[in-house]
Amino acid sequence: MQMEPKVNILLVDDKLENLLALEAILEKLGENLVRATSGEEALRCLLHQDFAVILLDVQMPGMDGFETATLIRNRGRSRHTPIIFLTAFSTSDQMLFKGYALGAVDYLLKPLDPNILTSKVTVFVELFKKTEAVKQQTAQLVAVNTELRQSEERFRSLSTCSPVGIFETDTEGNCKYTNPRYQAICGLKAAESLEKKWLESVHPEDKERAIASWSAYICEGREYSEEFRFQAAHGNIRWVQVRSSPMLSSQGELLGYVGTLEDITERKQAEEVRAQVIREQTARQEAEAANRMKDEFLAVLSHELRTPLTSMLGWSKILRAKKLDEKATSRALEAIERNAISQMQLIEDILDVSRIIRGQLRLNVSAVNLLTVMEAALEAVRPLAETKDIKLNTFLDTSIGSVYGDPARLQQIVWNLLTNAIKFTPKGGRVEVRLSRYFGFSISDFVLGADGENLDSSNKNESNNLKSVLESSDGLEPTFILSKKSQNSKSQYAQIQVIDTGIGISSEFLPKVFERFRQADSTTTRSHNGLGLGLAIVRHLVELHKGTIFAQSLGSGQGATFTVRLPLLQDNRGGRTSREATGETSSSVPSTPLAGLKVLVVDDEADTRNFLSFMFEEYGAFATAVASVDEALAVLEQAKPDILISDIGMSGQDGYTLIRKLRSLEPEKGGRIPAIALTAYTREEDRLEALSAGFQQHLSKPIDPNKLIAAVANILELSIEVPVS
Repeated sequence: MQMEPKVNILLVDDKLENLLALEAILEKLGENLVRATSGEEALRCLLHQDFAVILLDVQMPGMDGFETATLIRNRGRSRHTPIIFLTAFSTSDQMLFKGYALGAVDYLLKPLDPNILTSKVTVFVELFKKTEAVKQQTAQLVAVNTELRQSEERFRSLSTCSPVGIFETDTEGNCKYTNPRYQAICGLKAAESLEKKWLESVHPEDKERAIASWSAYICEGREYSEEFRFQAAHGNIRWVQVRSSPMLSSQGELLGYVGTLEDITERKQAEEVRAQVIREQTARQEAEAANRMKDEFLAVLSHELRTPLTSMLGWSKILRAKKLDEKATSRALEAIERNAISQMQLIEDILDVSRIIRGQLRLNVSAVNLLTVMEAALEAVRPLAETKDIKLNTFLDTSIGSVYGDPARLQQIVWNLLTNAIKFTPKGGRVEVRLSRYFGFSISDFVLGADGENLDSSNKNESNNLKSVLESSDGLEPTFILSKKSQNSKSQYAQIQVIDTGIGISSEFLPKVFERFRQADSTTTRSHNGLGLGLAIVRHLVELHKGTIFAQSLGSGQGATFTVRLPLLQDNRGGRTSREATGETSSSVPSTPLAGLKVLVVDDEADTRNFLSFMFEEYGAFATAVASVDEALAVLEQAKPDILISDIGMSGQDGYTLIRKLRSLEPEKGGRIPAIALTAYTREEDRLEALSAGFQQHLSKPIDPNKLIAAVANILELSIEVPVS
């Protein structure tokens, strides 16, 4: 936006300290303050500049303020410039009358009240600006009138010589005017162009679309812009952009439509060439990035292989010299063994990645007790933790049943996560390991029924209850009903969590944490070794076991949490819950109708985030909660959640910013993810603004859990049994 020019204010006083005082008072106005130390200097300033107001001291040596004002008023250009007299002497009536007689607008006594002076000067500054604006508008109006007088002739010349085809139709679609370029594009003579519509020149393959879009435009009356192929009588095919807009009278009555045809064949060809160049550049950049990543990986691999070799070779040469006592020999052998194991693990990781890339990684599956797997992995890493004085806290649910998987690979998953946590946790830190049961219904636990048809009586009751709940929710209309296949079809998962107090994961790196060869720091000065393969292997192994894994971190220095969920065997679900043991009815156990769904919660209030996360997890969903737009976008890149639940009013960037950024993404990157706005702004215009911004639903706080779950079900077209509050 162009900055408004500063206004000139003339300060006239023979004493420098008075001028400095005036500047200090008026400086905050942001205008151009011009000094003059005498009447003569003030008159010289008026020769070259116009002033919004003049602050003129009365008592000055030589030419006093009154004489200066007289000369100012005698000059035509400054005759009407406002003058405020300043004096340190008592304002007698005689002096006041003399000042006002000379055209003064005010007479102020020193010392000056800064507020009064500022307010008075502000009035004249604003008046000057408005006067200048009026002058500019007057000049513009004169120019416009001149232009209007010439417009008719100009239109004739422009229309005849225009490189763009121009047409005018009436409300019935009859062509009233065409210019020569229009006729050339359509391949029509002047008389024919008034009898035929441009639609008749559209290529047969585009004609149906053109007719449909033009008909919709006529009905809706909006701006029209479409691109079609035109086929002239001689068979030449050209790309043409058609634009049109309604033509209205001064009273707003529709008179017809005016439009243009522009030959964009060359542009289309250039776009295709440019697109090809971009594709080639992108491919080249990706290849270069892959090469850089490969080079970095090979450099790291060389370092990681040479480091243990250095120790092994060094100790072996010392042993061959036979100059060590028993204690030193034992130390040497331990070092060689430790480094050999480290090198073997590196090679195994590389081989695993190679198998993954070739699709040759196979599992030897059987029923596996996860508790045994967890304990074995913990025992394997305990010496490593003790070396760094890291405390291992374990919370293992002994009632966890079995999973269907490869015991060696499952132990590899846990071992990799534990060694990763220990590696990035500083000395004296803490690593927490949890094994628990996670409840939820998967989508396969439901079958489709059209408003309850073909369902047994119990399922019909559930469907009817669900329908009544959904219909009672704000604006929700169920389109179909999902009924449970069986009352016993609730899915259960084994959840493994590794939580550390380490360096954490930055928001920039979090989406890439499971990618192969990715490391947050691959420089020669990095503080942690490794090839960046462990987490990529873990993710692939988890997916082979039909499970899910995701990472969470509040950022650098905030620690990290890795969560793995594996489906439990349905016939090994452990003992009954404490509620069942005490004889409570099953209705008191929270249902999990959203099992398997991934929900992203965005709210800058910690209590709200925690409540929503807990609520969704109680209903079986995988909830990820973040506090800002940037964190949400990072999670979206990594996890691809099924639905977004976002607050509107947040510090920094609000929910509208998040949804607009999200909707600008490509569909495969999450640009079409369903979204619900939760907000304390409950006006109708707030709801409309949320919907127009890209949210599918607007719910007001405080949140009714039943309504929120029903809204999620409706948006995702999942009809589920929602408890009635």
